[in-house]
Amino acid sequence: MMTTPFRPILLVALSFAAVAPSVGNAQSSQTIGRVEVFDERFENYFSRDAKFEVLASGFTWTEGPLWVPPGAKVDGCESDRGCLLFSDIPRNTIFRWRLGQGVDEFLSPSGYTGLAYYGLEPGSNGLALDPRGRLAMCEHGDRRVSVLTIGGGKRTLVDQYQGKRLNSPNDLVFDSDGNLYFTDPPYGLPDRENDARRELEHCGVYRLSSAGELDLLTTELVRPNGIGLSPDEKTLYVAQSDGRRPVWVGYPIESDGKLGPVRELADARQYMKEFPGAPDGLTVHSSGTLLASGPGGVYVITATGDVIGRLLTEGRVSNCALDADEKWLYITADKQLCRIPLR
Repeated sequence: MMTTPFRPILLVALSFAAVAPSVGNAQSSQTIGRVEVFDERFENYFSRDAKFEVLASGFTWTEGPLWVPPGAKVDGCESDRGCLLFSDIPRNTIFRWRLGQGVDEFLSPSGYTGLAYYGLEPGSNGLALDPRGRLAMCEHGDRRVSVLTIGGGKRTLVDQYQGKRLNSPNDLVFDSDGNLYFTDPPYGLPDRENDARRELEHCGVYRLSSAGELDLLTTELVRPNGIGLSPDEKTLYVAQSDGRRPVWVGYPIESDGKLGPVRELADARQYMKEFPGAPDGLTVHSSGTLLASGPGGVYVITATGDVIGRLLTEGRVSNCALDADEKWLYITADKQLCRIPLR
C-alpha cells in the first residue's frame, strides 16, 4: 500500500477534520473509468462496459478498504447488510460507508496516538478481520499492528522485532488458523527510509503465529506493500512498490510457515510509463485470481501470472477489497471511494 507523493496542500494537515468528504450513496449517478480486456478470461469477472461508481470523495489519501459482513464483531458495523471501512492516512481516521447512508467517521485517531507532530501520513493503513471477526489494523504512527477489542479499546498484536521497533506496518492478512502475515516498509515514517527514528535496517515480510511467535519471512523485497493469500492458503502474494523492481510476486508457504523460493507473477514497469502509481494493495478472488492495484487502476492477474485485463481510473489507486458475495469490488482511488460490479 504505497502512499501518495508529497502534496503542498498537506501542510495544513492538522486541520483535516474541517474538510468534510463529499458523500455519495448506492444510487450515485457519477461514474468514472474504463475497462481494458487483454484476455477473454477477464470477462468471467467483469463486463467490458463496466465503470466505477463514485461512492464518496473529498478525502486526502484513501487506503485499506475492508468489507465487514453481518455478524463480524466490530462495534458500529452490526448492520444486517454489512459495511465498508477504509483509512484516510493523513487524517488519521477510519471512515465507514453503509448502503443508503453514505460515509461517516468510524475511528479517530486510527494510527497515531502521540501528541507531537508525526509527519503527513500518521494514520492507519491496511485493515483486516481476524478469525474472531475483530478489526485489526496496520498503524503508521504507532508503528504496530493492533486489534480493536470488543466493547472498546485496542490491543497491540506486534510492534517490534528482536527488540527493535517496526518501521510502519502497511498491509496484513490472516489465515484460517489465526496466523498473521504483514508487510513493514518505511512509508509511514515521517522521513521514510532516512528517518532517524528507524530502528530496523530491513523492510520485511513477517508472520505472527496464532501462538504469538514472530518470524521474519523475507527481506528480499525492499519495498513490500500489499499482501494476500491464495484460497488454499498455500501461496502468499506480495506487491512490491519499489520503482526499480515494481512487481507482484508469490511465495509457496511451507508446512512450517516459512516461505519457499519467490515466483514473479508480473512486472509493472511497462504500465508505469502510462499511468501514475505502482503495485500496491491487493485482494484475491475465490477463484485464485488476483485483483491488484497498480498504475492507473486495478490489474486482474491469474495465479499463473497472466495479466488478463485492467480496471482503469487512470489516476492513483491504492487498494481494493471484495464484498462477501464477490458482487462488488471496492477501491480506494486517491481522494475517492469507488466500487465496480462483478459478473
